[in-house]
Amino acid sequence: MRIVLKLGSSSLTDDQGTIDVAAITKTSGEVAAARAAGHEVVLVSSGAVAAGLPALGIPAGDRPRDARTLQAVSAVGQARLMQTWGRHLGDHDLVAGQVLLAPLDFMVRSQYLHARSTLERLLELGVVPVVNENDATADDEIRFGDNDRIAALVAQLVGAELLVLLTDTPGLMDADPRFSAEASLIEEIAEVDHELEALAGGAGTARGSGGMASKLAAAKMASWSGVRAVIAAAGRSGVLDDAIAGRSGVGTVVLPRARRLSARKLWIAFALPSRGRIVIDDGAVRAVAAGGRSLLAAGVTGVHGDFDADDAVEVVGADGTVVAKGLVRLGATTLRSRAGRRSADLVDGAGEVVHADDLVVLPA
Repeated sequence: MRIVLKLGSSSLTDDQGTIDVAAITKTSGEVAAARAAGHEVVLVSSGAVAAGLPALGIPAGDRPRDARTLQAVSAVGQARLMQTWGRHLGDHDLVAGQVLLAPLDFMVRSQYLHARSTLERLLELGVVPVVNENDATADDEIRFGDNDRIAALVAQLVGAELLVLLTDTPGLMDADPRFSAEASLIEEIAEVDHELEALAGGAGTARGSGGMASKLAAAKMASWSGVRAVIAAAGRSGVLDDAIAGRSGVGTVVLPRARRLSARKLWIAFALPSRGRIVIDDGAVRAVAAGGRSLLAAGVTGVHGDFDADDAVEVVGADGTVVAKGLVRLGATTLRSRAGRRSADLVDGAGEVVHADDLVVLPA
């Protein structure tokens, strides 16, 4: 089995932001056991910024907010993080290989193929790839923001069968355990819906950028790639082996969907923020949702937001239900002037709002 295993900053560092060697030792041992059983493992490891703070004498509670300082801290922390992974994987005669990814590695076809080729070759050579976002040079306008999404995209990239997202909780609970003693683990999810997303809540710890909402979003992305996802506690003994074996109670399992999205459509649907909304009539809903056709200006009845061409937008029906998400070809101002008009009636004939290749139909 090919597995992508992701650990967040909260699972890899202590309250002061120092790398938790015991956590890395434990995970390295579990990766080694999986490798010995014949599985391939790609690690997605957060912790660069958190690891860099103490090295520069910055308390975790005083985490910088400006991008330049965070990038500098990440550059320092990433080196320390890789040294630690290399040392502890090396204790099991495993070689770690650093792979730093950026969003364009998934958006540009040539870079996507190059990233996949590199990861495939590392696995062929018996290396354990350790993936992180390239925070030191990332453009703040074009970045992932958390490694949960990277892990889901990497799972699709390498054709993984399993995505394991380790965190500091047992998985998704049916209530907030901080306020409800009756909260229990949701062990299996067939479809991630709005109710489950509401249960997942908001951001994570001060040391991380994710949280349960981010992990559930990543698991949803994985399921749309045909990948089984498990959200589980990093501290659980034998958690990776339990996830591989599909043992009951290991965490929250999100089942793969039969329908799979390409990497590009996965990115559009779940990784890009929506910059606005386009309301369409019933005929356009049928054409887009059932017919797999491009969205044309003739079917547009409303435009909300101030977006530009190539931005991601949600496409909704008259009742407000989200039908699809896509990359718009016209800015909001231009679209408002063309809404409801047929292409033949436009001077330049440019009535295509979202091309079918850039449009992802979402479940009701």
